Amino acid sequence: MDAHLLEALKALANPTRLQIMTWLRTPEESFAEYPPIADRAVVGVCVTHLAAKTGLAQSTVSAYMSTLERAGLVRATRVGKFTHYRRDDGQVAALLDEVADSV
Repeated sequence: MDAHLLEALKALANPTRLQIMTWLRTPEESFAEYPPIADRAVVGVCVTHLAAKTGLAQSTVSAYMSTLERAGLVRATRVGKFTHYRRDDGQVAALLDEVADSV
């Protein structure tokens, strides 16, 4: 098993990070209660909204998102002073294929 696959699986082993990935699958629906700062379809969800929805400190959520980004599962975009995250569905699909090929 290669290091990239292990890193992605470790990132998803955390229940909160896994929940965030689920929410990012449908950002408009999952974050409807928060007015978007930018187009969620293009740049994703603001880390402020992720923190509010998880109930965790913004610094904790930022660390979680950095882990997901290093694993290649999300992409970060700065909009002004805010960082937005969106799923990299191509990488998620590649990860699923790699898992299927490994077991």
